[in-house]
Amino acid sequence: MIPRYSRPEMAAIWSEQAKFERWLEVEIAVCEARAAAGEMPVEAAQLIRANATFDVDKVNEYLAVTHHDMTAFLQSVADSLGEESRYVHFGLTTSDVWDTATALQLRAASDLLIAGVERLTTALEDLARKHRDTLCPGRTHGVHAEPTTFGLKVAVWVAEMRRNCERLLAARETIAVGAISGAVGTHASIPPEIEEATCTTLGLGVEHASTQVIQRDRHAQFVGALALTGASLEKFATEIRGLQRTEVLEAEEPFAAGQTGSSAMPHKRNPEKCERITGLARVLRGYANTAMENVALWHERDISHSSTERIVFPDACLVLDYMLALFTDIAEDLVVYPERMRENLDASYGLVFSQRVLLELIETGLSRQDAYGIVKRNAMVAWQERKPFLSLLLADEDVTSRIDEEHLRSLFDYGYYLRNAGSTFERLGLT
Repeated sequence: MIPRYSRPEMAAIWSEQAKFERWLEVEIAVCEARAAAGEMPVEAAQLIRANATFDVDKVNEYLAVTHHDMTAFLQSVADSLGEESRYVHFGLTTSDVWDTATALQLRAASDLLIAGVERLTTALEDLARKHRDTLCPGRTHGVHAEPTTFGLKVAVWVAEMRRNCERLLAARETIAVGAISGAVGTHASIPPEIEEATCTTLGLGVEHASTQVIQRDRHAQFVGALALTGASLEKFATEIRGLQRTEVLEAEEPFAAGQTGSSAMPHKRNPEKCERITGLARVLRGYANTAMENVALWHERDISHSSTERIVFPDACLVLDYMLALFTDIAEDLVVYPERMRENLDASYGLVFSQRVLLELIETGLSRQDAYGIVKRNAMVAWQERKPFLSLLLADEDVTSRIDEEHLRSLFDYGYYLRNAGSTFERLGLT
């Protein structure tokens, strides 16, 4: 991933240095498991633990000759050892080491992502509480529906981010497995006991049934969970973008004192951070599709997945890590305009109260169809002629013959829409 969208801690997990460190960690764990099982001298395992190292530059130098990452890596490791180097990678395949080490990287990346989700969720919880009773227009199809509160909007986001956290936790567990099963997964050259001991040392589960690779449905679940979390962030960002439009202006992403919105128009305050999140979510969905394509490999393995995973795993983790941090900043410093929300509510001539009038007319004994026709007739006049809905109803005998003026006026009360809003906050533990 380009530096612009890479945060240092996540980038460190996916560096070449970190990758080879995990490879070496796996190789050493296997040697120690074999030594404990009496399959190699304990002293050799001790020497490997104490002295084995590698040099990234030398790995790349050897790679230019071997055109094979693992053999180049092993040659560099051998440079740091004596005769005991012959025990390194004994009976293993590249995938044993690569897939198991990748599980370590993915687990570490998961921990950062889950922490990022938790930070964002906390920020959204605070925002929801703050605006629990801040009335704003509810919109369906982009058109005013009934009033809601801005806090309720954000409470929906809180619940969704909690689900994303659950999905990431499940994906972390699914991906945190190793496989030390040898060529085509038969354990012919490396017994299951060594695999189990190695994975225990590394803190990983064991792939109970592997071919020469860990099965890629696990990785598809992981990348899918990342993409779904990104889709949620896109959803939230899209809402803010809509609310920041000049004609709406109910909320606005943070805009720093020295920030510029346009090279041509100095007045511009664009929702560029939310737009950035929207765009990056598309990239994540593309990675998820690639991870799905990688599930079907030929027979016991091919390496059609390998080239894509070199890109998809690091970049998907880096992108989501960046998106979570960026949207947390937005949530913590979001500018909300309650007065503008109220202005917008009033701009639809009171039409947001149409259902209350409809239900009241039904309560007087009218059929739903007749009541709906009366309310709709007046609503269309209010909309087309820009007249107050209440005034039109007060002048309609079909309404006033059933609802007296005082009661009709009482129906036009925004407070009515707050009466049960607290239940959502109670369900979410946001009281």
